[in-house]
Parts: sequence; C-alpha cells; structure tokens
Amino acid sequence: MNAAAARDPDILVRDIDAVLERVAEARAEIAATIMGQERVVDLSLTTLLAGGHGLLIGVPGLAKTKLVETLGVVVGLDARRVQFTPDLMPSDILGSEVMEEGHDGRRAFRFLRGPIFAQLLMADEINRASPRTQSALLQAMQEHHVTVAGVRHDLPRPFHVLATQNPLEQEGAYPLPEAQLDRFLLQIDVGYPDRDAERRILIATTGEREKQPRPIMTADDLLVAQRVVRQAPVGDRVVEAILDLVRAARPGEGDAELSRGIGWGPGPRAAQALMLAARAQALVSGRLSPSLDDIKSLAEPALKHRMALTFAARADGETIPAVISRLAAKTLR
Repeated sequence: MNAAAARDPDILVRDIDAVLERVAEARAEIAATIMGQERVVDLSLTTLLAGGHGLLIGVPGLAKTKLVETLGVVVGLDARRVQFTPDLMPSDILGSEVMEEGHDGRRAFRFLRGPIFAQLLMADEINRASPRTQSALLQAMQEHHVTVAGVRHDLPRPFHVLATQNPLEQEGAYPLPEAQLDRFLLQIDVGYPDRDAERRILIATTGEREKQPRPIMTADDLLVAQRVVRQAPVGDRVVEAILDLVRAARPGEGDAELSRGIGWGPGPRAAQALMLAARAQALVSGRLSPSLDDIKSLAEPALKHRMALTFAARADGETIPAVISRLAAKTLR
C-alpha cells in the first residue's frame, strides 16, 4: 500500500482483507515480544488505528517503554523517546531557533526541530515534567503543529503520542489537568503479568540473545488502516449504546442513583473516542464492524480519565472503575 492508495475513496472495498491480515500479523508480532500484556497490546494498537494518543499508567518496570519501542518497529513508524524530568523545557520538546552565520557573513535564524517531530513519540513519565512543559506537548498533540517565533511547523503524518505515567501517589509527580487528560483517546492501565507470563519473560529476556521484533507494517499501511477505521459501518444500536453510556455518566442525566457520586462527567469527545476506538478494536479483532461487546470492553479506558467523583463519594470508598462498570451493566444490555 502507498500514500496514493490511502487517498483512494474505494480503499475500504478493495483492501479491507489486506488491512485485516496486516493488522493481525502486527498484533501477533507485538504480543510475541510484550508477553503477558495482551490487553495492553490490543488497546495500544487500537489507539494507533483510531488515530489517537494513549496514556499508559503503571508502576516502573512493566515494559511500558519496551511496548512503545516495539510498536514503532512493528508498525513501521519513526519513533523517538523523551524522558520527562522537572527541568525539561518546552523548547526541549518542540525545538528552538538558533542564529547561524553563512559563508557570506549574513546571519539568519534556523529552526532546529525537537523530538516531537516524529511519527511516534514516547513521552516517558509525563507527570514528572512541569505543567508548562506538559501543556506544550499536549497542545501540539491536539493541533498537530507547533508554532515557534510566530512560524507554524506541521508535525508528520501519522503522528501519535504514547505517554507513560507513574501512579500519582509516587513522589515527584505533577498530575495532568483534566482538560489535558481529555486529549488522550484511551487511558491504558498496565498491571503486573501473571505467574506463567512472568516465567516466560524471565526465560526469554535473560538468555544470550533476546528476540527482536520484525517490521510488519509501514506508515502508509497505518494511514490506510486508519482510513478503513473511519469508513467502517456502525449499527444504530451501537451508536445509541455509546450515547446512553456517555450521557448516563454525567450528573443529572440518566439514573440518579447510578450518577449520584459523579462530580463531573465526560463530554462529547468521550463519545467520539468510544466510536473510533470501537471501530479500531473491531479491526484488531479481525472484524469490520464494532459490537456492544467492544463498547463494554472500552468503557473504562475511554471514560476513566474523563470523569471525577465527588469528595463524599471518594470518602465512602467509591471508585471510578466501579461506577463505570455499573453504568455499563445498566445501559449496555
């Protein structure tokens, strides 16, 4: 597939089988390297296919960095990594202008691109950086360009950010504001692998040679797959289920008992995220059209970072995942 194919309005009809096959191969290749994290792999691949950004949350040492590196290789993206620290400045990410003197003695400014000019950027430990630096990154994620000294510089296509975040109770973390969290399509919680998976990891990574992932897709392949995702048919029942779930998660709407502890709920962007993610997850699973099961499995990753509980609800031991679970059980039937 090439860039011309990605612009073809008939791409859905002609190449859907090829896209499904390529995505299945990429999924298997990633899972062979990132063992014991099948759910995380699927959600990360879903995020890329949906054209969005993902927030990976988990304690250190759970292969979050390895996952992003593997995705870059397998999906064929130019990948870069930035380690976020408290002293990191916006220019360290976006780039800056430098004064240069030519052979003729004339001086001129030249823009030096920062690491954000990549197709896949890993923002490692994003909550270690100051709010100013976080804001610079998240604004670029939304607008797909940066402006330095009044000049606009477009980011490459495709462009995705997979940010990792340590749990906020860890020392030295700056929580992301709610409006900036909304820029992430999905929040992907990374947990510990089970015993069998950890045993396989132990054996595979401590030998003389560690398995290296193979490139399966190219950036053009990903653009074609993203086009297929946006053209995938969605049944009216799925559309209504998305609306029912998102609207039920807002205070004052839906079941008063279920929404009683919700301080603020998800906006329309949450419904958009669910729609795109459900289409992309169907593709990851080898299907063209999403089902209610896709909405159920994506409800927490799509809504968890887009709502908050009241102080009273938190004091009573309520949690957002529990609220979303009850809302999904009530609305997705």
